[in-house]
Amino acid sequence: KLNEDGKWNALAALWRNFCIADTYEPGSTMKPFTLAAGLEGGKLSGNENFDCQGVLHVGDHDIHCNNRLGHGMLDVQGALDMSCNVAFMNMGEKIGKSEFMKYNRIFNFGLKTNVDLAGEALTNTVIFDESKMNPTDLAIGSFGQGFNVTMVQMISGFCSLINGGYYYKPHVVSEIVNSDGATVQKI
Repeated sequence: KLNEDGKWNALAALWRNFCIADTYEPGSTMKPFTLAAGLEGGKLSGNENFDCQGVLHVGDHDIHCNNRLGHGMLDVQGALDMSCNVAFMNMGEKIGKSEFMKYNRIFNFGLKTNVDLAGEALTNTVIFDESKMNPTDLAIGSFGQGFNVTMVQMISGFCSLINGGYYYKPHVVSEIVNSDGATVQKI
C-alpha cells in the first residue's frame, strides 16, 4: 500500500513528459547549430576546407572523429555530410567560446522554451559555463558533447534553422475555443 507521498509521486511519474522534462547530450545534432553560428557570426565564410586525420589534439586530449581513420580533406558541406568531428572542432576554434555560447543562448539552449506544458526542465546548469569553458570544452561542445538539452529545446532550435533564423516559442495548440466553438485566442 502506497503512502500519500508515494501515491502522488507515482501519479506524477505517469504524467511526466520526457520530451520537456528530461535532458540528453545532443551529439551530432548540434553540428548544424555550430555551422550556423560560424556563418551568421562571420567567423566562417562557407569556403573553408578541413583536413581530418581521425583525431585532433586539443589541450591535453586526443579527441577522435567518428571515423577514426579520418575523412581526409573536406569542405564545409562535406564536413556536415560526413558528420566530421575534427572539422567541427576546427570550426569551434574559429568561432571561439564567446561567440559559440552567444549562439547557444540565441538558439535557447540552457533556457526554458516556455512551451505550454507543465514540467519543463530548466537546463542552465547542464550547459557550459563560458567563464570556465576551456579549449577542450569548446572542441567537444562544437559536436554536441559535454552539455545537455531537452528535446523541445532541440526541435525548437532546429525550427529556427529552417525558418530563416527566426525563433518561435513552441506551442501544443494552435487556438483556444470556448464552449460555443468561437475562437478565444489564436496561437
